Amino acid sequence: MPSQNEHMKDESNGNDFHELFNDLKLHEPLKKIDDKWKLVPAFLRLRGLVKAHIDSFNHFLNVDIKEIMRANQLINSDIDPTFYLRFTDINVGFPKIEEDFEQHNLMPHECRIRDLTYSAPIHVDIEYTKGDRIFLKNQVLIGRMPMMLGASNCWLNGMDHDRLAAIKECPYDPRGYFIIKGVEKVLLIQEQMSKNRIIIELDSKQNVCAQVTSSTYERKSRTTIVHKNDKFYLKHNTFTDDIPVVVAFKAMGMETDQEIAQIIGTESMYLDGLALSLQECSQLNVLSQAQALEFIANKVKSLKSFQGRPKTKLEEARDILTNVILAHIPMSKHLPYFAKCRYLGLMIRRIIEAVHDPSKLDDKDYYGNKRLELSGQLISLLFEDLLKKFQFDLKKQIDIMLQKSKKEKFDALTCIRADTITQGLEISISSGNWSLKRFKMERKSVTQVLSRLSYIAALGMMARINSQFEKTRKISGPRALQPSHWGIVCPSDTPEGESCGLVKNLALTTHVTTDSPEQPLLRICIDLGMEDAALLGGDELYSKKHFLVFLNGQPIGVVKNPHKFVRNFRFLRKRGRVQEFVSVYLNDHQNSINIASDGGRLVRPLLVIEKGRPKLQQMHIQDLIIGLKDFNDFLSEGIIEYLDVNEENNALIALNEEGLTEQHTHMEIDPFTILGCVAGLIPYPHHNQSPRNTYQCAMGKQAIGTIGLNQLNRVDTLLYLMTYPMKPLVKTKTIEIINFEQLPAGQNASVAIMSYSGYDIEDAVILNKSSLDRGFGRAMYIRRYQTDIKKYSNGATDIILPGVTQKDSRKTFMNKKFHALDGDGMARVGESLGNGDVFINKYTPVINETQSGYMNQVDISQLEFKSQAQSYKGANPAYVDRVILTSTPENPFIIKMITRQSRVPEIGDKFSSRHGQKGVVGLIVPQEDLPFSEKNGWCPDLIMNPHGFPSRMTVGKMIELISGKAGVLSGEFKYGTAFSGDPVEEMGKILIKYGYSFDGKDCLMSGITGEILPCFVFSGPIYYQRLKHMVQDKMHSRARGPKSVLTRQPTEGRSREGGLRLGEMERDCLIGYGAANLIMERLMISSDQFVVYVCNKCGFIGYEGCCVYCSPNHDNVCSVKMPYACKLLLQELQSMNIRAQIKLTDV
Repeated sequence: MPSQNEHMKDESNGNDFHELFNDLKLHEPLKKIDDKWKLVPAFLRLRGLVKAHIDSFNHFLNVDIKEIMRANQLINSDIDPTFYLRFTDINVGFPKIEEDFEQHNLMPHECRIRDLTYSAPIHVDIEYTKGDRIFLKNQVLIGRMPMMLGASNCWLNGMDHDRLAAIKECPYDPRGYFIIKGVEKVLLIQEQMSKNRIIIELDSKQNVCAQVTSSTYERKSRTTIVHKNDKFYLKHNTFTDDIPVVVAFKAMGMETDQEIAQIIGTESMYLDGLALSLQECSQLNVLSQAQALEFIANKVKSLKSFQGRPKTKLEEARDILTNVILAHIPMSKHLPYFAKCRYLGLMIRRIIEAVHDPSKLDDKDYYGNKRLELSGQLISLLFEDLLKKFQFDLKKQIDIMLQKSKKEKFDALTCIRADTITQGLEISISSGNWSLKRFKMERKSVTQVLSRLSYIAALGMMARINSQFEKTRKISGPRALQPSHWGIVCPSDTPEGESCGLVKNLALTTHVTTDSPEQPLLRICIDLGMEDAALLGGDELYSKKHFLVFLNGQPIGVVKNPHKFVRNFRFLRKRGRVQEFVSVYLNDHQNSINIASDGGRLVRPLLVIEKGRPKLQQMHIQDLIIGLKDFNDFLSEGIIEYLDVNEENNALIALNEEGLTEQHTHMEIDPFTILGCVAGLIPYPHHNQSPRNTYQCAMGKQAIGTIGLNQLNRVDTLLYLMTYPMKPLVKTKTIEIINFEQLPAGQNASVAIMSYSGYDIEDAVILNKSSLDRGFGRAMYIRRYQTDIKKYSNGATDIILPGVTQKDSRKTFMNKKFHALDGDGMARVGESLGNGDVFINKYTPVINETQSGYMNQVDISQLEFKSQAQSYKGANPAYVDRVILTSTPENPFIIKMITRQSRVPEIGDKFSSRHGQKGVVGLIVPQEDLPFSEKNGWCPDLIMNPHGFPSRMTVGKMIELISGKAGVLSGEFKYGTAFSGDPVEEMGKILIKYGYSFDGKDCLMSGITGEILPCFVFSGPIYYQRLKHMVQDKMHSRARGPKSVLTRQPTEGRSREGGLRLGEMERDCLIGYGAANLIMERLMISSDQFVVYVCNKCGFIGYEGCCVYCSPNHDNVCSVKMPYACKLLLQELQSMNIRAQIKLTDV
């Protein structure tokens, strides 16, 4: 018989088993996958941020440019019908330059220094006739293409770290920009409405309308159907008036009302909606196709035809229906207009649905309805326009030459001029104005100079999205943050002011697609069970059992089982049978499936979830870390998938493993990827009030730091460089990914949050003088001065002379300003320059009219020269850093002088933390007077007033201080990544471990009295940025100085030693106070007081002693003091025949 102990033992084993079983719950949460964020840098190596620009430009170089040439390959002559010239092939080479009859590879750094354009030759193969014979000529130069850095035809493509360093390029440079005449230019991403899609909206008169912007290689046009007075009208800018839509149907061959009704829908809702339009057509007595075409012909605007015979109105009407209305819908052989009629019917259906249910209206601000134009598409438009101009000029020249000479002797190649395309591309990219005559397109500010203020400023500009919306309109819709922006557009990085919400930035893992071919997708759809739309009537197309399939906005067929079709299509995409960027979206509201493969869509990678579990496993991450796998392997294995904004509507996306259910289809790689590269620098941004993160995005771009590893080899106009940049103690995953640690912009400052004197109010900070002496916040200000040695048409040139010339030798006091010059008339390297010191002693020849022109070659020894010396202007001295002598094909002699100035922080300079907490230096205090820690002698570098926290609510800054303090004590960097940073509780435990207070507050002693301060002080390290705004560049005052020639008022602006303007509002304030004498003194006596002589009789301005208008009588003229600008106004009014009289009375 078992003992009681054994029973108890068995029972306890049973309890243990039950406890163990209860612990292993069936719904146990999934284990978290460590380091899955490592997929983000793997993605960025392949796609994302700047790669979108480069991919787009590569697509243009390899695909688009050949398509454009194929569409415009033939040139015929109007003079000789047997003559032709055909472009058989086109290719763009690598950047090279020819000098002294030798070609050498052109590198970007050489272009920056020598003010050259980084461009490659465009060659074509030509087949043409010469007399009766056909000639073939290969590699004919037709122009030069500005080459994007990092593109497939750029020398930098594929170079490793060492090779880039050898050619003086920074390995961390983002690339993706152009160099035009030595200036770095970026093509900003342009936001547009999507092309070839139906958008249902309200027009200005609140009528429901359906709008389609058709875009093809041949033309771009906008077609609108408007619903007004319960009737439908076709609207297009080629018509003088709106066309009744039934008339348009009849003009396209649908002559019976029954056919029109069937193509739109036979349900009562659609028939009722169409009834009045059918009635209107019968009232107009338009019954046949011929009558409809005649009706439309009378509404066509008269178009000027530059080629061939002028067309009749009827031909023009047919031409517009064929080529202009819904230009993206193809014409078929047997039923030419059937596809267009079907599309018009679909537009009318959508309008009728929206009239009955306003929720069916489309949201123009929804990001699925947007497309982004990148550099490839923009350059493609420009190149096509310039190629047409080049061919037009070539044809004109060929016709002229064929008229003059015999056709056997005439060689067409002599007429080819390469500067049309070269100059057109250079001027457009340089000025940023895209003016395309063919599409009547005028766009401004398409390009901008790449900001090299800091590394982050350059990176942020590459990811910037520019909207075409008018900035002056105060409307909130396009500016608001939309739910569809999640993961696609950074929610924080947008400017303040009128551009707010219109200028946006891409999120970290966003990729912009390029065009992919449609034909393979059409075949796949048919294989998956789609019925071709061409074989179906209206009833079958719009049956409730069927889902209409669209390919890039064009209806191609119907499917009976939409869910199965979509599931199979996505399966093929995961297997690599369909390109990874093609999206398929099931729209239950419209009973449609939308497949998109067009360029400009925004996609982002997400982890695939199957049966509530991610396909990504820990071993996959290990393989990625050790280099066995790259991002493409994850795509091909179906672990990761790209989704665009539309397809995300069909997905249920989890933020992390904790919230996964069976219904989830995808999971974020890491939530911090919703932020862009600039907002990603902020530690703990989810603890800050939202506007503070936006302010930091603006200020992070103004922070002085390191702009690149080649910064001291560059010759930028202005460079701000930090002398001792530091890695931030509290970093984020984004900081690691974008290489900010290699090119930082800031320093870790020891900060005490306390009130110290009255000099720290209103965000001002107090600095430690000893910290400044040790190099805290110290920056270098590097500036470039440039001058050209010009050669004139008569043979004379500018000259540079040494400091002391024969004329100057007597004036010894003048020679001091030439002290920096060497024997060649240029300043020595390392020489100090004070205010007024000459650094380039240049003289230009004085040429009179008889000596000018090519024919009048002059003896240079007999010419007179005047000084055009360049001198240094600045209160503080600068040092000559480098002198560069170079040349371009246009200018044989260019001098570039680079000066260097050390800038120690002073009162008035601007500092900012990474939380939008900006402030100027209010006081610089000796270290002996600052509070210090008795424990270890710690003394702050910077003191900040605690009143900056309550209203700003930047809790992230407080947590950064605690994490930074814990990191210093434990000897490791801490993470403050958005949504997943190191928790505050852990940081507090580290502080306690090393003998500090859990909440970061310490006991300090007063440096003035030596007593313990009566409160604990919150203190620790915070990463501070020094901004470019320095008091030395802004400080300005004037007692007297230059005046404007026209108005005799003080000039405007600091650079011209101008006065400080007392404006209208200040004047109104003085009037309100009744300060009459002060107004008189400010606006007249100290500005432009002038004595005029006024005739007492006629009231006109005369001379002293006489009036030229009425009489030379001395008694009638009186002297009056008035502002010179007032006297000028009176005289200008007189010149316009306006008589302004001055009436004088005795006071």
